[in-house]
Amino acid sequence: MMPTTPHLETIAVHAGMEGVTESGSHVPVIDLSTTNPLAGVERGGDSYENLATGGVIGAGDSAVYQRLWQPGVARFETALSALEGTEGTVAFASGMAALAAVLIASVAAGTPHIVALRPIYGGTDHVLATGLLGTTVTWVDAAGVAAAIRSDTGLVILESPANPSLALTDIRAVADAAGRVPVLVDNTFATPVLQRPVEAGATLVLHSATKFLGGHGDVMGGTVSGPEDWLVRLRQVRALTGGILHPFAAYLLHRGLRTLPVRVRAQQATAAAVAEGLVGHPALARVLYPGLPGQDPQNLIGRQCTGAGSIIALDFAGGFDAAVRFTEACRLITHAVSLGGVDSLVQHPASLTHRPVEAGARPGAGIVRISIGLEHPDDLLADILAALDVPAAVDRGCAVPLPQEAVA
Repeated sequence: MMPTTPHLETIAVHAGMEGVTESGSHVPVIDLSTTNPLAGVERGGDSYENLATGGVIGAGDSAVYQRLWQPGVARFETALSALEGTEGTVAFASGMAALAAVLIASVAAGTPHIVALRPIYGGTDHVLATGLLGTTVTWVDAAGVAAAIRSDTGLVILESPANPSLALTDIRAVADAAGRVPVLVDNTFATPVLQRPVEAGATLVLHSATKFLGGHGDVMGGTVSGPEDWLVRLRQVRALTGGILHPFAAYLLHRGLRTLPVRVRAQQATAAAVAEGLVGHPALARVLYPGLPGQDPQNLIGRQCTGAGSIIALDFAGGFDAAVRFTEACRLITHAVSLGGVDSLVQHPASLTHRPVEAGARPGAGIVRISIGLEHPDDLLADILAALDVPAAVDRGCAVPLPQEAVA
């Protein structure tokens, strides 16, 4: 049994574990059943209707079918809700599936208009810009939120720290400007260890659970945490579209939560050391990291979030060519998409995750993003410095060049 007011580290270890010991196990059992016995025709039908319309399983009810409800997924949802401080969580097969469910729910409610703040994750930008799910979007900065709200606005969406600029947004100010309109915050970069958006006025919290929550680059998932009225809508969308998280993925993500505070804080400390060690390097126009002097002008660290996180971005003085040369010269740091794992990753956002973003909003062609892992900071810094010193004559072998407008 947890203390009345447990610390975050204690919550991370014990949340969602209720009843496990009593069942005779030390860790949650992975139940892979796709179908479940029914208590009778009428009772089974009632259970199906309840779960298919966004309800939660009750005592004596059948789980019916894995697409509707799954015990391991529910455990993970309970644990993350405890960390985020929300009424509940709905878990999906990926971060984009989670976002899609929110957008579908907003459209179904007759509020298809979205106000979104750039920069934001490239996949989010892409699905909003295409209108594929029936939404329309108005792109703004924080100062433009209030003026962009319409009668059919269903959501204000932002990400802080932003991907890949690491810019911080004042969530409370945006929530105040949004008024009646729910604010969704993508909290993937910060995690609940460093930031709990609902405490700053947000309604919904989105995670690509694939990143820090899993933390080992071996599981995919997405989550939305928030109030019960939204949870009912999202569970219904999930049940009808089939986007539920797989039971084994839920097990891995729940396990990941139990070490989340330790990993995030260790990675953050390393990121700060690496960022500080790169400031002033002649190959770099800027080192982007919210913990560096002058990069948190609103003093949000300490007020909205407890730290700067473990993602840094390098803006190369030599532009696209220098950025690509560096990315391909790293040896200890793996050239790959994603972030938040135990090993460090580097990527060129404008060529990859943000490639579909319109030219005027795409990250600069000279920007490279590094997700700092759990390696020793001296080893990471040595790898980065060596890659920075690779001469321009090296053949970079770039098979897929950026669109010309991004290089210019």
